[in-house]
Amino acid sequence: MTSPSPAILAENLKLTLGNGTGAVEILRGIDLSVPEGQTLALLGPSGSGKSSLMAVLSGLECATSGSLSIAGQDFAAMDEDGLARARRGRIGIVLQAFHLLPTMTALENVATPMELAGMGEAQSRAVAELEAVGLGHRLTHYPAQLSGGEQQRVAIARATAPRPSLIFADEPTGNLDAATGADIIELLFARRAETQATLVIITHDPALAERCERIVTLADGRIASDNATR
Repeated sequence: MTSPSPAILAENLKLTLGNGTGAVEILRGIDLSVPEGQTLALLGPSGSGKSSLMAVLSGLECATSGSLSIAGQDFAAMDEDGLARARRGRIGIVLQAFHLLPTMTALENVATPMELAGMGEAQSRAVAELEAVGLGHRLTHYPAQLSGGEQQRVAIARATAPRPSLIFADEPTGNLDAATGADIIELLFARRAETQATLVIITHDPALAERCERIVTLADGRIASDNATR
C-alpha cells in the first residue's frame, strides 16, 4: 500500500501584511502536509492565524514567502488570476457568512460558478445537489427568503456540486443556532464522505474537532500542536 499523496504541502509558509514599520506577521513559517482524503480540524484562539492560513491554502490570499503545493499545483508561483483559475471546480469553500449572491436564486447561486468554470450540465447538477441537501423545494427562492440554515445548505451545495477534491470550511455554523448547526455539520461530513474529499475545517468546538482525523492548533501564526485523533 502506498501512502496517499499530499493534498496540501506547505513549507515555511509566511504571510505579512503591510510594509516597513507597519508590517504585521500573520503566518510565521507554517510547515503542513495533509494527505488526500484526510479530515483536519484547525483550532486556535482569535488572532492565531487560522482564517489567514485557510485563505492562503485555498488560494484566496497569496503567501508572502514559502512553498505551497495544493493538489499538485504550485500555488506559490501563481498570481491572483492564476489562483482563481486553479480553485475553480477543485476547491470548495464554506464560510460562516454564507456569501450568497442576493440577486440570484438558490439554484443560480449553485449553478453559476459551475457555468463560469465551463462545466457541463451545471443546472441539472445544481438541482441534484440542492435536492441532496434537502432544498429541492427552494430552488427558486432568493437568499432573503431562506432561513440561516437553508442559506448555509445552499453554500454547502455550491461548494460540493463541482465535486472538489478539497473542501475548506471556516466556522460554518458560526451564525446558526445549536440544533441547525449540528444538522449542517452532519450534512457537511456526509457530502465530503461521498467524494472522499480532503476537508479542512476551522472550529472552536472541541467535539467537532474530535470528529476529524487530525487536529492542528495554531498560536501566534505558528503550529503549536499537531495530533491524530485516531
